[in-house]
Amino acid sequence: MFELGRKISIIPMELKHLDEVYELEINSFSIPWTKESLRKEIEENKLAIYYVAANCEEDGNEKIVGYAGMWHVVTEGHITNIVVGEEYRCRGIGNKLISKLIEIGKEKEMIGLTLEVRVGNKEAMLLYSKNGFVVEGYRKNYYADTKEDALIMWKDL
Repeated sequence: MFELGRKISIIPMELKHLDEVYELEINSFSIPWTKESLRKEIEENKLAIYYVAANCEEDGNEKIVGYAGMWHVVTEGHITNIVVGEEYRCRGIGNKLISKLIEIGKEKEMIGLTLEVRVGNKEAMLLYSKNGFVVEGYRKNYYADTKEDALIMWKDL
């Protein structure tokens, strides 16, 4: 069983985290972002805001157990991804990540945050709902891999 270290820290994503973030990405999504896309988000996309959840282990090493990001577009935040490694789920890490995005949105005086979520992803919808997101729309056949529909969720800040 996975043991959390002394502390989970939510810290800005850096290039040094790329390999671990990419590993989370390919293990979590049927159509993952490429490593190059993630690198561009970190280094080139001026709208991108990304954080990682780092598990500070007993030996002093950090293990990246999740990440989240959004784009700051005009007055809104568009959440692109929230990922927690499967073996680390149900421990409050996803909540910490989304709370950080909400905090940043408020600091940057965004009017709200939005995201799309698969209609079948009940755990994610519960996490978003607990954090004040409400369903505001629907995208038919949004996901290319399965043609699954997406709900558009919004949170006023």
